[in-house]
Amino acid sequence: MQKHYYLIHIQYLGFRYHGWLKQPGLRTVEFMIEKTLKFILGHSDFKILGASRTDAKVSASHSAFELFVNEPLHPDQLLTEFNLNLPNDINVLKIEATDKKFSIINAPKTKEYIYLFAFGGKSHPFCAPLICSFQDHLDIELMKTGALLFEGKHNFIKYCTKPKPGAIFEREILVSKIKENTIYQASFFPAKSYAYVIRSKGFLRYQVRLIMGQLLSLGKGEISLNDITESLKGNDNQPLRHIAPSSGLILNKIEFEKIAKTRHRPFSIQS
Repeated sequence: MQKHYYLIHIQYLGFRYHGWLKQPGLRTVEFMIEKTLKFILGHSDFKILGASRTDAKVSASHSAFELFVNEPLHPDQLLTEFNLNLPNDINVLKIEATDKKFSIINAPKTKEYIYLFAFGGKSHPFCAPLICSFQDHLDIELMKTGALLFEGKHNFIKYCTKPKPGAIFEREILVSKIKENTIYQASFFPAKSYAYVIRSKGFLRYQVRLIMGQLLSLGKGEISLNDITESLKGNDNQPLRHIAPSSGLILNKIEFEKIAKTRHRPFSIQS
């Protein structure tokens, strides 16, 4: 039987979900996607595979998953049906027909995360899903300098929790910087907030939140710039303990280097 392949781009607010990956008894983004697909297709004879497994309360401005199904679908119609039936905190952006040569796991891609934060006071409760607020004073200029230390190739063995066997700790960070937040704005946001931006071709488990934890420790005066430099040499495999809260983290975008596209035939989705 011929398989059909679709790359589906999505965004979601992760605050009320226990991450992407489907888990027994827990509300996850993957669970909601599968539940919606079963309804609009009228069967469960399909498989989905995500490009990124975000943690509990982590949001995504742009993520993606691959859909494997036995019948051809019409991308525009599927997109419409998806957004009519998904909850309001999940949105499908685009659907592309691909082929079996494309693999969402192995395809070359770049991921960009942002971590939104504010300090010096408690923020409006409505900020909780997107911005992590710290009431301590933070030396933001020192944190900006510290963020730049993560750029380039380093050993991130200390910046990973429960690594899988054979995990590669030598990673290259393409961008690592802190800037004023102009990405997301709302009337209830603090007068000034910041965004930590980090981009790489691959991340280890909890790597971004552990990096952000180090930057927060730096901003509080608990560690020095030299401590960060030493932590990236791979001489010590003891994982760091300070991990930043998850609700400030957003998967901002995924860029695939090449996507093989195929033609599609119209298919009527079952009601």
